[in-house]
Amino acid sequence: MNFSHGEPIKDTKAPEGPVETRWDSRRFGAKLVNPANKRKLKVIVVGTGLAGGAAAATLGELGYQVESFCYQDSPRRAHSIAAQGGINAAKNYRNDGDSIHRLFYDTVKGGDFRSRESNVHRLAQISVEIIDQCVAQGVPFAREYGGLLDTRSFGGAQVSRTFYARGQTGQQLLLGAYQALERQIAAGTVKMHSRHEMLDLIVIDGRARGIVVRDLVTGEVGTHYADAVVLASGGYGNVFFLSTNAKGCNVTATWRAHRRGAYFANPCYTQIHPTCIPVSGEHQSKLTLMSESLRNDGRVWVPLKGGDPRAAKDIPEAERDYYLERIYPAFGNLVPRDIASRAAKNVCDEGRGVGPGGLGVYLDFASAIERLGQPAVEAKYGNLFEMYAQITGEDPYSTPMRIYPAVHYTMGGLWVDYDLQSTIPGLFVAGEANFSDHGANRLGASALMQGLADGYFVLPNTIGDYLAAGPFAPVSDEAPEAAEALARVHDQIERLVNNDGDRTADSFHRELGQLMWEYCGMERSEAGLRKALERIPELRAEFWKRVKVSGTGEGLNQALERAGRVVDFFDLAELMCLDALVRTESCGGHFRAESQTPDGEAQRDDENFSYVAAWEHTGAAPVLHKEELVFEYVKPSQRSYK
Repeated sequence: MNFSHGEPIKDTKAPEGPVETRWDSRRFGAKLVNPANKRKLKVIVVGTGLAGGAAAATLGELGYQVESFCYQDSPRRAHSIAAQGGINAAKNYRNDGDSIHRLFYDTVKGGDFRSRESNVHRLAQISVEIIDQCVAQGVPFAREYGGLLDTRSFGGAQVSRTFYARGQTGQQLLLGAYQALERQIAAGTVKMHSRHEMLDLIVIDGRARGIVVRDLVTGEVGTHYADAVVLASGGYGNVFFLSTNAKGCNVTATWRAHRRGAYFANPCYTQIHPTCIPVSGEHQSKLTLMSESLRNDGRVWVPLKGGDPRAAKDIPEAERDYYLERIYPAFGNLVPRDIASRAAKNVCDEGRGVGPGGLGVYLDFASAIERLGQPAVEAKYGNLFEMYAQITGEDPYSTPMRIYPAVHYTMGGLWVDYDLQSTIPGLFVAGEANFSDHGANRLGASALMQGLADGYFVLPNTIGDYLAAGPFAPVSDEAPEAAEALARVHDQIERLVNNDGDRTADSFHRELGQLMWEYCGMERSEAGLRKALERIPELRAEFWKRVKVSGTGEGLNQALERAGRVVDFFDLAELMCLDALVRTESCGGHFRAESQTPDGEAQRDDENFSYVAAWEHTGAAPVLHKEELVFEYVKPSQRSYK
């Protein structure tokens, strides 16, 4: 796949001056919209997870007219509800040395020095406000015996800064945002459209002015217009078919925006989560996450010798390799996710993996149960243990869990500036849908932090700077750009339902996913990526010859929904492999076999790759625009957790 180099891209919205004052400077410098004018302005928000739900609720409360869209039957079904372990905040309640600067430092380092300092410091600042906001909403965070909010430690940090609600943190935070959203729906400031999927972005006179959506119940395709559009539609991990994401998670909203002119940044940065229930067979359509919080008390190990047939309880301590504790004594089992995932892959590649196919390692709670007692462990992790037992039929209190890495979160996404505005004026992107503040690797408990920071605090302060120039000229279906967008959607639906093939979209998706896991998964190489780039166009051509979509475009048709999403996954997969091929360094979740230290750790190349890769869609060969990353406060160094 060919590409060309374009002009460098720069974030012009981030203020100068000390990093501690930049967010305050930007808020003060941004234009404001007076309350009477807010009532005349309309904003579309796509997605109702933490970023989208928080944004819609807050913008509605500010007085804007908001239209909110989700493809689920209820806003509270958004995939944020599946997050388990916690949310970071630099409150330093434990008095263990935490601070805003330490959270900033840990996040920049954890992202392998591939994120913007301005954005990450803002995230660390806002983290302390998020907790206050959520407590005020009634989010039931875990508390200590005396009633104070409890925290626990998480990978990539040596302090306890993670607030949690047992293993249901995402669910409780989402219900808080959902309540705030429902309040605005009842007040009339937000109009909710559930069971509607965004299928295209309408760009008129260079500005994002609306979206094309399909009603998933009636099949009706229609348009909605606004003065600005916010995409908060999540990540694209399901390009791998098997991931910890819900089956419905997809890339369509952001990919269609990319085709209309929004640059897509760092698509090759995929986070592999180290603690997931291993694959059990071809019947699976998704994988199950086991919260990283389990690594607080669970010890990860494999037998010292490969092919050991004994049950875990029959292997004595002297014949076990607690490899994370051995290799990384400073952090032990709490190394960041990319480090833990690669370490698990390495021991399994050596033939020391456990369970079917040797693709698993043990996560053992025997020491914690002996030290704390089973009731204390149950109080901390009970619902997670119960979930594991129901899925595997094994009791994790008496037998160690078996875990293996799986695709979880995507650090890539649409490129945005400091205001969260994409390269299309009027198109703002929040949460996992943007290329994020996490660099090449997300530290655990940071996704919920970024989603709520973007939705409650950043976007409501920055979107006004753009909307202060509105209201913009009214638009309707008469506009040529709107008619073209509508026609494109209708044409693809007709093409899919009239394609009389013999294979399901899911069968192609599974094949694409296996290809991506093999060549663009935990480890990438030039030879493998070139193979993938040869095979993906062939598979896409075969898809259009052989795909069979039963039913019609009218009414509920989940086969049609899936097929449309797979179409976009093909195109995204190609760009992911190209981005991975061009980036010949290893960093964070992007590990190139050709770029590693003598002891097998990721080897960055700061001289040539200290940039954000922002890809422009042209309809032919994509164009690569580079945003140079500058580090004034956290100097890049070889990451070490030893």
